[in-house]
Amino acid sequence: MADLVGNLLVAQSGGPTSAINASIAGAIQEAGRHPELVEEIYGGLNGILGILNEDLIDLQEEKRHAIEGLKYTPAAALGTCRYKLDFKKQPEQAAQDLDRLFEVFQAHNIRYFLYTGGNDSQDTSLKIHEEAAKRGWDMRVIGIPKTIDNDLPHTDHCPGYGSVVKYNATTVMEIGADVSSMATDDGSCCVIEVMGRAAGWIAAGTVLARRTPSDPPHIILLPEIAFDEAKFLARVKETVQTHRYCVVVVGEGLKDASGQEVAADRTRLDAFGHPVLSGAAERVAEIVQQHLGTKTRTVKLGYAQRCAAHLASATDAAEAARCGEEAVRAAVAGQSGYMVKLVRDPNPPYRATTALQDLRDIANVEHRIPREWIAEDGFLPNEKFIEYARPLVEGEVKPPMDGGLPKYVVLEKARIEKKLPPRKAS
Repeated sequence: MADLVGNLLVAQSGGPTSAINASIAGAIQEAGRHPELVEEIYGGLNGILGILNEDLIDLQEEKRHAIEGLKYTPAAALGTCRYKLDFKKQPEQAAQDLDRLFEVFQAHNIRYFLYTGGNDSQDTSLKIHEEAAKRGWDMRVIGIPKTIDNDLPHTDHCPGYGSVVKYNATTVMEIGADVSSMATDDGSCCVIEVMGRAAGWIAAGTVLARRTPSDPPHIILLPEIAFDEAKFLARVKETVQTHRYCVVVVGEGLKDASGQEVAADRTRLDAFGHPVLSGAAERVAEIVQQHLGTKTRTVKLGYAQRCAAHLASATDAAEAARCGEEAVRAAVAGQSGYMVKLVRDPNPPYRATTALQDLRDIANVEHRIPREWIAEDGFLPNEKFIEYARPLVEGEVKPPMDGGLPKYVVLEKARIEKKLPPRKAS
């Protein structure tokens, strides 16, 4: 395949993680090693939405230490969005968006496009790859995996997941110590809600907090297992009788026997048309208090779990950077229409390498926890899951400190001059 010379554009999409910037750093640094092919390195502000608005920045204008600093900086340094090319619900808008995207690509000679994100982001990458071929625009498109939900298929795990598990398991340990220290004969229950709409990988990861059978979390409620209220209440009652307290972790997407999310507010929809999840922990706490009369409190970890870079996994950050590097290497080697994936060596000690997976196998497919990784009663992951998750939290990322607090990086964001008329309002 003939060498392709032009500019590289990288962007971020979906919910941020503690490691998403590490992927961007890896991509920028690797792109700089190919000056014979990659002439300029641009960043798209706020994902595909920013590209539609021709909001591009010159990443080569950033200081080297700032790019390196992205490896320990949380959130999405380029900005992100939850915007998709939706040909099913908005075909005219999606077609108009594709036209606009390729106007931007052509105006700025974008020949390499890297998109970091989860399921919907990989779908966007696939659409752009296919459209480039259809239009005869020679461009290499590679997806970089990112999601704390850990639900992308074909990759052993997703960058961002190890860090959210490290933070959440630590937080559950700390909350458990607090609750147990106040436990009396009256008994108490604490329900901790974590992210995860369709898959319970995040909730399951808190099992790493258990170093003895009596340690919290005592119960983990996963979206993969239908919520059985009677069985749950019996387990809570038994746990409180034994330990005088019970710590429950619940994934926000917990479902009942009919497959309906127990906390869904169907009067409100999010950007992707999903019902807004309005509080699984509160609902579970109501059930405990109503039926058992046990004093119950709730904790919602919220955004803290995905931006806790002060407790990020070094393994996670290193793998995220490697995925960004591999995306560039694949693109300059002539590959397009793939996502970088992590492949685990089946033999100990833990080691993961990278490979490529066709985007058609990735887009809009959700990977959930195998049933054989969950205890028969459904209340805790088993040793198979623990063996899978434990290596992913290893090592500490140590950002520089200033005044006793982390000193994170903020990009200067030198804007690229716009060459097109403003995008027409939809």
